[in-house]
Amino acid sequence: MKSEKIQCVILAGGRGTRLGELTADRPKAMVLVAGKPFLYHQLQLLRDRGIGDIVICAGYLGDRIEEHFGTGRSFGMKIRYSHDGSAPLGTGGALKKAGNLLEDVFLVLYGDSYLEFDYREVHRRFPGCGAPALMTVFRNRGRFGRDNVVFGNGRVEVFDKQIALPGMEWIDYGLSVLSKELLAEIPSGGRYNLADLYNRLAAEGRLAGYEVTERFYEIGSIEGLRELEAHLRDKGIKGEHELRE
Repeated sequence: MKSEKIQCVILAGGRGTRLGELTADRPKAMVLVAGKPFLYHQLQLLRDRGIGDIVICAGYLGDRIEEHFGTGRSFGMKIRYSHDGSAPLGTGGALKKAGNLLEDVFLVLYGDSYLEFDYREVHRRFPGCGAPALMTVFRNRGRFGRDNVVFGNGRVEVFDKQIALPGMEWIDYGLSVLSKELLAEIPSGGRYNLADLYNRLAAEGRLAGYEVTERFYEIGSIEGLRELEAHLRDKGIKGEHELRE
């Protein structure tokens, strides 16, 4: 049986200011982790979990990402790019600009997240979730950053990155599934963040949730980067070959 085609959008436009000098001359996705650019490890993980159609939304120094990874053909993947342009578009604005590259349903992965879980299972759950968006959530209880989700009965009841509220024991895990129809709800022109869309969808009862039990890793901070590097080295994970044409 032919495997289902699944598309993943990687939001790799951030400047990575919390990484200091590490991103002075490179985008966050190109920061070295265990001897390879972080994006290398992210793509390798996606490929190993059966995801081969990739769209990268690039911003700060994004040309360096495309120059390094090319079309992804030598790695057994198809990689395409959408660039912010002269001004940052934010995660939502970048997604809207990439609209002509997107399938009717697609995964959205934060460009600094390393997630060892079953991507295909989340994609399979989406059609029956009864919502235009599904967010993966992890019961964090303050362990790996500040909690921002109230979750219950298969729904993200509250999502707020600014205000701590009763019942917030979960955190946005770093991957969502979206229907392309939601792009019409993202304003055109100017900067817009997906967090604002998720906040509104949750308030309207239109954001499904899928609880993940595997912890997440991220490189949004120096501490997070060090934790991921130690984790990869403990597992003996390192680059097999360069991802370029």
